[in-house]
Amino acid sequence: MKKYSKSFKSLWIVEIVSEFGGAAGAIVNGLLLYELTGSREWMGILWLVYFIPSLVLQGISSPFLNQVIKEKVLKNIQLIRAGAYLLPLAGFWIGTETEPIIGLVILQCILGLLQPIFASLSFSLLPEVCTEDELADANGLLDGTLRLMGFLAPGVTSLLLLLLPMHWIYGISAILFFISFLALSRIPQTSTQKVATWTKKFWWSEMKEGYRNFFSYPQLLRLTILSSTVQFAVGATLVLSIPLIQGELGGETWEYGIFKGAFPIGYVLGMLLLTKLPKSPRTMYFGLIGGGFSFVLLYFVHSVPFAWLCELMGGILFPLFNAQSAAIFQREAPRDRLAQLSAVRMLFMRVSMPLGILFASLPFLTLNIRHVYIGIGFIIILPGLYYLIASLQTKESLISDKL
Repeated sequence: MKKYSKSFKSLWIVEIVSEFGGAAGAIVNGLLLYELTGSREWMGILWLVYFIPSLVLQGISSPFLNQVIKEKVLKNIQLIRAGAYLLPLAGFWIGTETEPIIGLVILQCILGLLQPIFASLSFSLLPEVCTEDELADANGLLDGTLRLMGFLAPGVTSLLLLLLPMHWIYGISAILFFISFLALSRIPQTSTQKVATWTKKFWWSEMKEGYRNFFSYPQLLRLTILSSTVQFAVGATLVLSIPLIQGELGGETWEYGIFKGAFPIGYVLGMLLLTKLPKSPRTMYFGLIGGGFSFVLLYFVHSVPFAWLCELMGGILFPLFNAQSAAIFQREAPRDRLAQLSAVRMLFMRVSMPLGILFASLPFLTLNIRHVYIGIGFIIILPGLYYLIASLQTKESLISDKL
C-alpha cells in the first residue's frame, strides 16, 4: 500500500466501507422483509425494485457522466445513501408494519438508481489517482478487497444481530456510508464541470457519440465482451450452486457455505499472485482460460472437497484477467469520455448476469446441472483461447519484423 497515493488510499477506504455497509444492509433487507411479510413474492419485488431502475439508468445516464465533477458527485451519492438507510429505521420508530416496508422499497429504489453512477464514476476516477503502471495492481487490490468484504460481511452481520435489534443494522450502514463520504473529501478535485445545453437533442447526440466511441475501439469492445462472458457464468452459478452441492453432491449446508467462501478467498490470493507476475496479454488470457476451466472441472467432480478446490482455483485465476482488462480499458479509453464509456462497459456486464440466471433457469432446456457448468465454462474458454493465440501470433510477427 505504501506505493499508492493518498487519494487512492482514500478511494480504497471508500470502496471497502461502502461494500461492507451495502452487504450488511442487503442481508437485513431480506431478513426484515421476510419477517414482516412472510412472502417470497415480496422478496422478488424487492430485488426487481433495485435491479430494473439500475439497468435503465445505466443505459441512459452515460452522456451526463462526462459533464460532472466526479469527486463531488461521488460524495453526494454517499451522503444520499447514508440518509436512505435511515428510512427503514424511521419506519420502525413510527411503529406500524407498513412504514418499514415502504422505507425498504424506497431504499432499494434509491440504491438501484445510484449504484451504476457510483460504479462508473469511481472506475473512471481510478486513473486519476494512480499512475498507469499501478492500474493493474490497483484494480486487483480493489476487486480482491471488495470480494473479501462480501465474504466477511455476512458473518460480521450475524454477530451484530446477536447483540443488536435487526433494524439497528441500518444505522450502522448509514454511519459507514457517512464515513465513506468523509473519506472522499480527502481526494482533491481534479475533474472539471463542462457547460452543456441539456436538451433532448444534446442528450441523444451525446448518447450516440458515446456508443459510437465505444464501438470504435475494438480492443475495449473485445475485453468488455470477454468480461461479460464471465458475468454470464456468475449469473448462472447463482442458480446452480445450491443444487450442485446439496443436490448432485449431497452436501450439507455448512459445506455449501465453504463452497461459497472458497471463491472470494481464492480471489484475494489471486490478487496477491498478480502483484508477482508480469502484466501481459499471455498472463491475462491465461487467467481467463483457467477461470473458465474451473467451471468445466465441476462437470467431473463427485465430492464436495473437489468442488471447493475448483471454486478456489477460479477465484485465484480470474483476477489475472479482471484486473488487467480493467487497467487496459482505463488506459486506452479517451480520458474525457472514460466515465461515459465505463458506463457502457458496465451496462454490458450487468445485463449479462441476469441472462446467465435466465439461461440456468429455463425449464425447457434439457441440460442437467453438470452440462450447464461445462457449457458456461466453454463460453469463457473458447474466445479466451482464440485471443491468446492471436496475441502470441502478433508478438511473434513483431519479433520477426525487428529481425
